[in-house]
Amino acid sequence: MLFKSKSILAAVVLTVGLVTFGCADDEAVEEPVQPTVSEEEASLPDTPAENFSPETLMFAFDDYTLNMDAQSRLQELADHMKANQNAVVQIEGHCDERGSIEYNLALGERRAQSVKNYLVQLGVDPARLSTISYGEEKPTSEGHDESSWSQNRRAEFTLTNN
Repeated sequence: MLFKSKSILAAVVLTVGLVTFGCADDEAVEEPVQPTVSEEEASLPDTPAENFSPETLMFAFDDYTLNMDAQSRLQELADHMKANQNAVVQIEGHCDERGSIEYNLALGERRAQSVKNYLVQLGVDPARLSTISYGEEKPTSEGHDESSWSQNRRAEFTLTNN
């Protein structure tokens, strides 16, 4: 059985130890066995959310596919989330100002969902990921040219610990 939380595992070990060995005043009470950490868990750094900031992902015009750079950055986020089981992420999809409000909200949602789907493929629990689309409502650049538009076609992350 795989436990996702070390505190849950410790409680189970303590409970099993109490049930197995009882709470009697016996002189020889055995100590519960300390749980072992898997090799994968031991290799992952324990980085609190406040010390890890996922990078913004950029998208091409009218596109929601993840390029190789985005996939590499998402691998780092997935590794962080695996090492920090309390971490949750809200994925925000954004668009440039071109297109209707409805179209951009839908495109922003497809961008956020594309990121979420990739993180799930990398082993992140989907219950720890939420998506929201802001469409064109929260631009990072207010200009009306390709340079500004390219900065607004993005996915951003809000990372917190539960």
